[in-house]
Amino acid sequence: QVQLVESGGQLVQTGDSLRLSCVASGATMATYSMNWFRQAPVKEREFVAEISRESINTQYTDSVKGRFTIFRDNAENTLYLQLNSLKPEDTAVYYCATAQFFYRGTVPANEMTTWGQGTQVTVSS
Repeated sequence: QVQLVESGGQLVQTGDSLRLSCVASGATMATYSMNWFRQAPVKEREFVAEISRESINTQYTDSVKGRFTIFRDNAENTLYLQLNSLKPEDTAVYYCATAQFFYRGTVPANEMTTWGQGTQVTVSS
């Protein structure tokens, strides 16, 4: 069973950049499509980005397109999310998750197979 551990979240100011990491252990990350979700206070968990097994395909939610980049290093069993031009509305706990498939269109949180514990990103105005 794969385990996921996120890191990199911190308090930043509007316009700053961050890079989040998600390290997988217990299994080869290359066998999974990988995803980032986020959850803000009193809101439901929402999809942010996904990347296919060999990085051929990516998908982003509209609110982060052009600002966030998802990428992975299968040799290092690590998933990344580069966050640029951060806004206060990006404040949330960010989670990485594995999936058996790369979804086109809606990415259902309830079909993710493993979740990390999350890392807090706070963007001050």
